[in-house]
Amino acid sequence: MQKLTNILVSGTTGTTFMTACSALMSLIPEQEFREPEQLSKLVGRVAPWLSRPARVVGGWGAHYAMGFLFATVYVELWDRKMIEHSVKNGIVLGILSGLLGMLIWKATFSLHPLPPNNRKFDFYL
Repeated sequence: MQKLTNILVSGTTGTTFMTACSALMSLIPEQEFREPEQLSKLVGRVAPWLSRPARVVGGWGAHYAMGFLFATVYVELWDRKMIEHSVKNGIVLGILSGLLGMLIWKATFSLHPLPPNNRKFDFYL
């Protein structure tokens, strides 16, 4: 039960803070960096019959599902003592996670039949 709690708390906290940073970046004129908003658009483009609330729930659900997936990997790494809790390891995990996230977004935009027209390089950063 403790492992599940760690995953839920870590996943929720990490995803929420990352989303807040993306929302701040979206204050740049004509740029949309909020991941749930991008995911809602992607859902709506392949399932236009869904209501706006259903698309929003789908976008947020997919966003937090990925956050929980990342958190599950981190908790497993720590529980199995494969990595120590340290600032250095946190930075390394953050960089690796960011690179993996960029690859996931690149694949998502590449595979989607109607990807959004955004400046991908800026979005990945």
